[in-house]
Amino acid sequence: MADIPESLPTYDQLPYQAGNPAKTAWGLFGDDDQVGMFNLQTPDRIVQAASLINKGKMFPMNWDQSLPSPPLYNRGAVRHTVMRRAGFGHHGDDVLDNFYTQQSSQWDALTHVGDFEHGFWGGVTNEWLLENQDAPKLGIEHWAQQGIAGRAVLLDMGRWFEAQGQPLPMDEYRPITADELEACRAAQGVELQAGDVLLIRIGWIGWYEQTDFMTRQSLSQMPNLAFPGLGCSEEMAAYLFDHHPAAVCSDNPALEAWPPPNFADPDGFLHHWIIGRFGMAIGEMFTLDALAEDCAEDGVYESFFAAAPLNVTGGTGSPPNGLAIK
Repeated sequence: MADIPESLPTYDQLPYQAGNPAKTAWGLFGDDDQVGMFNLQTPDRIVQAASLINKGKMFPMNWDQSLPSPPLYNRGAVRHTVMRRAGFGHHGDDVLDNFYTQQSSQWDALTHVGDFEHGFWGGVTNEWLLENQDAPKLGIEHWAQQGIAGRAVLLDMGRWFEAQGQPLPMDEYRPITADELEACRAAQGVELQAGDVLLIRIGWIGWYEQTDFMTRQSLSQMPNLAFPGLGCSEEMAAYLFDHHPAAVCSDNPALEAWPPPNFADPDGFLHHWIIGRFGMAIGEMFTLDALAEDCAEDGVYESFFAAAPLNVTGGTGSPPNGLAIK
């Protein structure tokens, strides 16, 4: 594990290293760091997070691997074949074909999206990755081999907006502001700490599961896809970085509100900030409804969290394989 600075920088103190692009935290954990903000999941923090387990209740993060169906963002649908052969007793085997690792619930690895102009976390470029495929950097395997474990905090934005009399429109672009995140956090009475896995419930998966065939067909066409999520702004980027989470995850398909109105702008896509500049993981389409229901019942919005992404060298994403445990 990398050396961790005694004092983490604020957003206003970026870039962390002189000479690096503006508003990047590159070099925070050394010049050859491979895991980004997951460095903040230290042994002490993991032990402290384990103390949050009080009732042994588990909340898996993986959605049905076949959903959404049809897939979004022009990805293909997984084909699952179960093989049962006569003459071998009670036995089965199966195979997944056309398996897009980011078709359903997913982690976005540090090679999924970089800073629009300057490259991936730490300045690794697309050209370098293409030329060094035998020794890739920033692939999902680095998270898999280290493991993911620590404290998780749920911000139940869907329920908070309903309490304000302003339910989120699940099929419309509706950006959530940093002030709204903070208001929800304060209402829940939970603090954010460095190294947290920040889980943001929109309510999108629960809504999608109630939609009909024609609605799902329409959503699979890019011009028709729209949903609420985090707004892309410098205020949002600063809010997230100043709390230093290891990961920011949601139950919608992109974490941020879709479609981004300024996608071609270098600052117009929140992924560029979170992954490329800050080295944070993004999680999308995490199943959060059951966890949110439990948190609303007992008033406890923190939990222990652990995940084991696929150990695929150079991978740009993976199903989360995550659990929140209370």
